[in-house]
Amino acid sequence: MKYRSTRGNEQILKSAEAIIAGIAEDGGLFIPTELPKISPDFLKSLLSATYQECAEKILGQFLTDYTPAELKQCVEKAYGNSKFDTDLIAPLQSFVDHENILELWHGPTSAFKDMALQLLPQLMSTALVKTGEKSEIVILVATSGDTGKAALEGFKDVDQIRIMVFYPKAGVSKIQRQQMVTQTGENVAVAAVTGNFDDAQTGVKRIFNDVDFNKMLKNQGFQLSSANSINWGRLVPQIVYYFNSYAQMVSHNKIKFGDSINFVVPTGNFGNILAGFYAKCMGLPINKLVCASNANNVLTDFLRTGIYNRQRDFFKTITPSMDILISSNLERLLYHIGGGDSKQICRWMSQLAEVGSYNVGADYLAKIQSTFWAGWADDKQTAAKIKAVYQQHNYIVDTHTAVAWQVSDAYKQITEDTTPTVIVSTASPYKFNDSVLDALAIDKKNADEFDLLDTLAKYNSAPIPIGLANLRTAKVLHQQICTKEDMINIVKTIL
Repeated sequence: MKYRSTRGNEQILKSAEAIIAGIAEDGGLFIPTELPKISPDFLKSLLSATYQECAEKILGQFLTDYTPAELKQCVEKAYGNSKFDTDLIAPLQSFVDHENILELWHGPTSAFKDMALQLLPQLMSTALVKTGEKSEIVILVATSGDTGKAALEGFKDVDQIRIMVFYPKAGVSKIQRQQMVTQTGENVAVAAVTGNFDDAQTGVKRIFNDVDFNKMLKNQGFQLSSANSINWGRLVPQIVYYFNSYAQMVSHNKIKFGDSINFVVPTGNFGNILAGFYAKCMGLPINKLVCASNANNVLTDFLRTGIYNRQRDFFKTITPSMDILISSNLERLLYHIGGGDSKQICRWMSQLAEVGSYNVGADYLAKIQSTFWAGWADDKQTAAKIKAVYQQHNYIVDTHTAVAWQVSDAYKQITEDTTPTVIVSTASPYKFNDSVLDALAIDKKNADEFDLLDTLAKYNSAPIPIGLANLRTAKVLHQQICTKEDMINIVKTIL
């Protein structure tokens, strides 16, 4: 299988080459030239498979230039060695009111980003050997919180790769910040950006698109790449847990084999829910993909009207990983929905950059709405849902999962759809302990973030994740602060 840009240049790459490159030469995103289709027998074979076996089978559909032995080794390194605190990797929790919660936060950084960012470094390291690439790869990451730590943890001390993470100075939780600024590793760097996530992401994209700067790096033996979900090697591992969760729904007797299900996904950059779209295109029986947003509801408006407009107020919320107004992966969806019309993609992306909005029109919107539904929840509704879930189920969710649960309830009420549903839970509640304790109306007594971990543990049946508990004594190693305009100079200085 080969990969091309959403924006239409003639660059055609194997998957290993696309994973190393991260982003296409014309600024577009790599997409497969064709989407694999699975048979009922293939899907049935996943019912008894471990998560690792499921991953090998799904990855094998897309990464056809990797040998089965190479994929097996990558998967074992990513999900083995007790990196995840459960053998199931991504367990499904089911409740009596028919809610099913897919817990994607049992990895080393307690967020769903571990599902892909424990695997991407293995895929990239293997790709460097396969392609004979001699350059040192420099991973640039803009993060709204969880991606940064997960990428740092995945790539630390990996040969032939350096990683630099930029996060919004006032746009992550205290725990998220502490996770990043204490990161160890000889090949890692972290800097705070004055502004929001979109500023950090825009700064990274400018560096990627700076032709002269990239030529200079090449002459010095460096090549830029990405660990954000714009990198296909970051997105493809996320397809796996949609298939694995379907198998768990069957094994839990929540559905019969062949039945359709819905997924409700808290969404910011559109990568997580897009992986569900790819799973559906492959043949997984998905009825609806429900996009759950916070007050920065640019995606909700787009999926309802067909108009994407980033020219709006930006809100700092208790769900910082969704505080995003430019959802990069939407470009991939538009490419597939539009039958590969790269010229149209270029026009829309130019309009977004130049005037801040574009309108896909009624025909495109109808195709999108045949699969997607969208809703949003504000901070007050989010907090209320955390409290209600705890009272009903003695189960504590993080703020992002609460948004998805709230939107799931709204979707069912409005549409009267009774299709069995999986809510995608993207982070441990301990990562957002401050907001979770406020929602539960528990007195924080002016405690710091580490004391808050202990406080939340008194109410939560799940223990404090080891990685978060160890932050208490971790030394701060990264204190750089810059503007989005100065990010390129940070990269120059570090290299």
